[in-house]
Amino acid sequence: MANRIAFITGASRGIGRACAFALSGSGAKVVLAARQLEKLEAVAAEIRAAGGEAFVVPIDLASQESIKEAFAKASKEFGRIDILINNAGLTRDGLALRMKRDDWDAVLQTNLSGAFFCIQQVLPAMVRERWGRIVNITSVVGESGNAGQSNYAASKAGLIGLTKSLAQELASRNITVNAVAPGFVETDMTASLSEAVRAKITEAVPLKRIGRPEDVAAAVNFLVSDDAGYITGHVLDVNGGMFMR
Repeated sequence: MANRIAFITGASRGIGRACAFALSGSGAKVVLAARQLEKLEAVAAEIRAAGGEAFVVPIDLASQESIKEAFAKASKEFGRIDILINNAGLTRDGLALRMKRDDWDAVLQTNLSGAFFCIQQVLPAMVRERWGRIVNITSVVGESGNAGQSNYAASKAGLIGLTKSLAQELASRNITVNAVAPGFVETDMTASLSEAVRAKITEAVPLKRIGRPEDVAAAVNFLVSDDAGYITGHVLDVNGGMFMR
């Protein structure tokens, strides 16, 4: 993966941060994108201290203008983007009966539309270079559904449909498009769960543990490697066996 340029959204923490370290460790130059610049700079400093090359850009996935600006800055720095990891996402949980329009729109805009607009930004160069890797971070709830998360599950299921459609569109250009579907992983998103809920979740996972961000990053690192060059349109489950298709 030497000299490849990887753009990672939501790179300031959790799965995105782990992906940044994994890809940098494999030789890629990484562009770290998120809303919180201070946290991004801290991640970038760690990567540089380990001998990697990291560049930081602010991005708000709810704004198409912000997305364009972020990719313009990254392209000015590196010339192109070879690898895109669409990881950033948010939740605004609630029962469908009471869900506000703003909570529906915010989750779909960031998790699904934001990912699509990021993909649009990298496609011209990937098509020109006839090489590219796109990995969308979906979720086990995009496959199984989850009460109280109709907006989040819909956005993540939408990412799966997007992944498969683009895989068919772009295969002739040697661009692969895959998705990784994490189960419950130790992130800020799951940190607020009570001990009782965590125990219940762990009991439901055949491997009897909650996942680590590094578990997901390892799957992403494989899918963007040359070893995965004949895999496209695939959803790789990283869920400890809690959902099997």
